[in-house]
Amino acid sequence: MERDARAFWIPSPGKGEIRDLVLPEPGPGEVLVRTLFSGVSRGTEAIVFRGGVPPNQHAIMRAPFQDGTFPGPVKYGYLNVGEVEHGPPELLGRTVFCLYPHQTRYVVPAGAVSVVPDDVPPSRAILAGTVETAVNALWDAAPLVGDRIAVVGAGMVGCSVAGVLAGFPGSRVQLVDTDPSRAGAARALGVEFAHPDQAEGGCDLVIHASATEAGLARSLELLAPEGEVVELSWYGDRRVNVPLGEFFHSRRLTVRASQVGAVPPARRSSRSFADRLALALRLLADPAFDTLITGESPFAELPRVMPRLTSGELPALCHRIVH
Repeated sequence: MERDARAFWIPSPGKGEIRDLVLPEPGPGEVLVRTLFSGVSRGTEAIVFRGGVPPNQHAIMRAPFQDGTFPGPVKYGYLNVGEVEHGPPELLGRTVFCLYPHQTRYVVPAGAVSVVPDDVPPSRAILAGTVETAVNALWDAAPLVGDRIAVVGAGMVGCSVAGVLAGFPGSRVQLVDTDPSRAGAARALGVEFAHPDQAEGGCDLVIHASATEAGLARSLELLAPEGEVVELSWYGDRRVNVPLGEFFHSRRLTVRASQVGAVPPARRSSRSFADRLALALRLLADPAFDTLITGESPFAELPRVMPRLTSGELPALCHRIVH
C-alpha cells in the first residue's frame, strides 16, 4: 500500500510549494484515497493565497481538512476527486469526492467521502463543492415558478447557480457579467446572458456572486419592489459600500447572506450535509457543467499556476489540477 504523498502548501502569502509527506496507516473506518483530480476554486483560494482572510474569520474559514493556519503556512482546498485504494469493501475501488486540499494521496474517515455517480465523469465531479454552494443558495432563495431571476457575476459560483436554475419552470434567468466572453458559458448552461447595462430589471430575485461593489449596486437596481438579493460573494478583508439610499427603502428591498457552512433553516430538519452534496453530484450528470472547467495543469505546476490564477493573468472559472 503506497503511503507516500505530496501536498500543495502556501508557506506565506503569495507563495506556493509542494511538500513530501508519509501518510499514516489507515485505521478502522478510514479510507486511503489516491487523487485523480483537484480543482482550484478561484475566488476563495485566491483570497487565501494572497493572505486576505481577516483574522476574525480564521476559524470560520477553515477548510474541513486544512492543515496549518491563515495566512500561512497553510494547506488549503476543498475540491478533490480520487479513487479509494484502501478501506471498507463497499468503497474499495470507487471514485469519490472529498472536501480535501490539493494532495496526491490522503487518509480520511470513510464518512468524509461521497461516491461519485457512475454517470458523472471524475474530471467533472471536482465541481461538486461549488454546485453544492449553488444548491444551498437556492434553498435560501426559494425561487418560485415564473420568477424573473438574475445571477450577477458569471464566475464559478454564479455559473453554478445559473446551471442549477436553467430550465426552472416558467422563469426568466439571466446571467449578468461585464465580461462578454461569459456569454458562451451562459449558452452552454441554457440561460440568457446580459452585460450589466443591458440586464432586464423588475427581478423578483437576484443572486449576487461578482464580489464587487458595482455588482452589488446593480443587483439592487435590478430588483422589483419587495425583491431580494441573495449575497453569495465573499469579500475577504475588503470593505464594501452598499447603496442603501435612493429606492432601497421605498421599494422595500432585501439583502440577505447565504453561506454553505450551514444548511438553510427550511431544510435543516430534513437534509444533512451529505444529502446536499449527494444532490450536487447528481446534478453534475448534466454535461453542460463542463463549461465551468476552463483549463487544467499538472499538479507539479501548481506553485507556478496559483499566482497566475490569483492575479487574473490566467483567466479561469474552475482550473482543474491533474494528479
